[in-house]
Amino acid sequence: QVQLVESGGGSVQPGGSLRLSCAASGLNFVLYNMGWFRQTPGKEREFVTAISWNTHSTSYADSVKGRFTISRDNAKNSVYLQMNSLKPEDTAVYYCAARRASIATAPEEYDYWGQGTQVTVSS
Repeated sequence: QVQLVESGGGSVQPGGSLRLSCAASGLNFVLYNMGWFRQTPGKEREFVTAISWNTHSTSYADSVKGRFTISRDNAKNSVYLQMNSLKPEDTAVYYCAARRASIATAPEEYDYWGQGTQVTVSS
């Protein structure tokens, strides 16, 4: 049974930082490309960033470029999202996702999903 478990969400003031983690189990993690998405009530799930299995390729949404960094540790079956200079519009539930094929930006192209972790940016 594949499980993706996110952690590290919380509340932070504008300009602050958070680091999200996603621990994977039940799959051969090194074979999967990983992505982070976010969603707010009433809106579609939005691509944030993705990383290839070997870390050679990454992709970022324009809205987070220069502020967010994705990384992974295949030895720990984990992927991370370092979020700096957070803005109120970054408030959302953040999800990690796994995809067997090449990295992609459309949520329907991902095979497995975590349950999400809430990030709230507010003063």
